[in-house]
Amino acid sequence: MYLSPSPAPNPAYDDNDSIGPTVFDVTSFGAIGDCATDDTSAFKMAWDVACMSTVSKSALLLVPYTFCFLVNPTTFNGPCRTHLVLQIDGFIISPDGPRSWPANYQRQWMMFYRVNGLSIQGSGFINGRGQKWWNLPCKPHKGPNGTTQPGPCDSPVAIRVFQSSKVRIQGLNFMNSAQFHVRFDNCSDVVVDSVTIKAPASSPNTDGIHIENTHNVQIRNSVISNGDDCISIGGGCFNVDIKNVTCGPSHGISIGSLGVHNSQAYVSNITVTNSTIWNSDNGVRIKTWQGGSGSVSRIVFSNILMVNVRNPIMIDQYYCQTNNCANQTSAVIISDVLYANIKGTYDLRSPPMHFGCSDSVPCTNLRLADVDLFPSKGQHLENPFCWNAYGSTQITVPPVYCLLDAPPDF
Repeated sequence: MYLSPSPAPNPAYDDNDSIGPTVFDVTSFGAIGDCATDDTSAFKMAWDVACMSTVSKSALLLVPYTFCFLVNPTTFNGPCRTHLVLQIDGFIISPDGPRSWPANYQRQWMMFYRVNGLSIQGSGFINGRGQKWWNLPCKPHKGPNGTTQPGPCDSPVAIRVFQSSKVRIQGLNFMNSAQFHVRFDNCSDVVVDSVTIKAPASSPNTDGIHIENTHNVQIRNSVISNGDDCISIGGGCFNVDIKNVTCGPSHGISIGSLGVHNSQAYVSNITVTNSTIWNSDNGVRIKTWQGGSGSVSRIVFSNILMVNVRNPIMIDQYYCQTNNCANQTSAVIISDVLYANIKGTYDLRSPPMHFGCSDSVPCTNLRLADVDLFPSKGQHLENPFCWNAYGSTQITVPPVYCLLDAPPDF
């Protein structure tokens, strides 16, 4: 049984378009909205007509309140002739588990491709119904006796935006994706504002928002609770501003993992501010594989509250998903990282700060100021961990004596 979301306010009209947007209601194209009928063709038809519309300067594709639409894997193609607003006020649900999906699906549920000028907004719910995907034997510790079994394991991303620009996602509720909830690839000028993302803490690989090869991004005013990273930043990303995000339970906010299979990755100008991370495995993390190349630089983590976080501050240049990753001589270079005004509590199973940098390529210019982290239980302060890490500190609790002062020439 689905509870109806509250209807969202009507989107603002374009000031230069006195007649307002032309509205295309998916029910006018044959969508039934009973949670059981396949409404994919109606959604596609409504999209195509709205995308090609020239009646006004903007078109509004409406997914109305009180309805529940079953949509199969599909791609919504651009470019469009107008600015397109996808207004979701009802429910959209996916097919229920792997056996209900088409055999030839492309690892995503709904993809928006080459759309320049797109708003996806509303008060509705997008439900990926991922439970049956999470329980596949190939998922971590889901096989017999807590093992991970071989076999097909590609689970679909709920919303993927690919090769698009000037994209805004606002106000929506995402839940229970089979894998990532929202993913941006090769995009620019992206805003994600006031969204809620929710999946169980035990759900594997259910990252909230993932960006890859994407720049000029703002993520703000959002609440994310899931089974992997709240926000993950992949290679090729720069100029990313994350602000006022509440994250947890989760694996925290992560840059990486980068450099897998000896690949090259560059990430720069990333800012995370005014946020809260609670009951999570990690807080703010940079993770890279041995053998990669490239760089991570000009990173700011500031004004962050940690509540019972296992690894509040972490750099891990030995990231590995098995027990037999070999140490290698190359690494992604990490430099110019600021941690400022980070306060709260940590889980005593791990040190509050972990700077595990490559043997061959040290981390440099790590700066810590006004960092106060106390154990969530007991009084004993754990010492931070540093390996081949260079930088400076000002007023930190606990003190970071292991951080080295001056980097060597290399």
